[in-house]
Parts: sequence; structure tokens; C-alpha cells
Amino acid sequence: MHIAIAGNIGSGKTTLTSLLAKHYKWEPHYEDVDENPYLNDFYNDMQRWSFNLQVYFLNNRFTQVQEFRSNKKNVIQDRTIYEDAYIFAPNLHAMGLMTSRDFESYFSLFKLMEAFITPPDLLIYLRASIPVLVDQISNRGREYEESIRLDYLKRLNERYEAWISTYDQGKLLIIDVDNTNFIENKEDLGNVIGKIDAEIHGLF
Repeated sequence: MHIAIAGNIGSGKTTLTSLLAKHYKWEPHYEDVDENPYLNDFYNDMQRWSFNLQVYFLNNRFTQVQEFRSNKKNVIQDRTIYEDAYIFAPNLHAMGLMTSRDFESYFSLFKLMEAFITPPDLLIYLRASIPVLVDQISNRGREYEESIRLDYLKRLNERYEAWISTYDQGKLLIIDVDNTNFIENKEDLGNVIGKIDAEIHGLF
């Protein structure tokens, strides 16, 4: 089974991935942040490095999904290949931080890859307001994230909502992060797990 967690920067994807992997004894797969050779450069000069970063993420996540299906293990994934293609790359293009030529090349590559992948059995979307995102980004203290602008997070949130409103690749569970503190509140985490159980059992 392949469960994937989607959400904006700072929504709690990595933390929830860890908590659910521990609870279900699933194999976690995290976003490649520490080993990403482009991330620091990207946040310092988005226009120069946007295409390189997105192609790196695209390749990384495509490889992950291929491995999930060949290994046939129960896995939980921190962020999906769809978010790169429908949220981050088009947002960079709309902001003038990726040229139309680069975006068209990127998106044609994604569409080619999409034909070879299977969507997750369950997509969990972490919906969070800008103040909550900013607070959680600040709390984790990643140096390269200090320069993230509020309007950038806002644009991403708008694209996430537009994408989720039309998502039809499989089962979808939306978690309201503003009113669900699964990080510190065991009861809230239990409620999230209960909702996931209901969705999982409905898969069979």
C-alpha cells in the first residue's frame, strides 16, 4: 500500500509521516531536503535555479514511486510527484521565476513520467493557514527557509486548494492542521489515525 502526504511548506508532512510510519510500522520515505544539491541556491536565487530544482525533485520522486511498486511494501511518502507538477513548477512560472520554455520542457517530462506511475492508494492533504505555516517553519529553524516570503506561501496555498478541489486520482483525506495538533496532542493524532483507518479499510 502507498500512502502519500501532501501539503504546503511547514504543514507538518514530515512529522506526520514519522508518526504514522511508527504507528502502522510502514516504511517512511522523506523528501530529499538535506541531500538536495539545489535547495540553498534556489532560495538565494529562485530565478536562476528553479528549473534545476524542479527537475531534481521530479526525478527523485519518480524513482521513489517506481521503487514503491517494485518492492511491494507498505510505504508512506512525504510529498508527491503531483505537487511538483501542479503546485511548485507552475507557481514559479507564474511568478516569472521560471521561463515558459523551461516550464513547458518540465511539464512535458512530467506527463511522460506520469504514464509510468500509479497514484497513491490514499492521499492525505494537510490544510493549514499562513500564520500556522509561518509558525511551524520558524519553529523548525531551517536556515534556507528564513527567506521564504509570505506571498510565496500564499500563492502555494491557493494552488494547493485548486489542485485538491479537482483531485480524482484516488482516495483523499483532508486534515485541518489549524484545528488538529497531531504533533503535540495524542488525542488529535488518534483522531487522524482513526480517519486513516476508515479510509484504508474502505480500500479492500
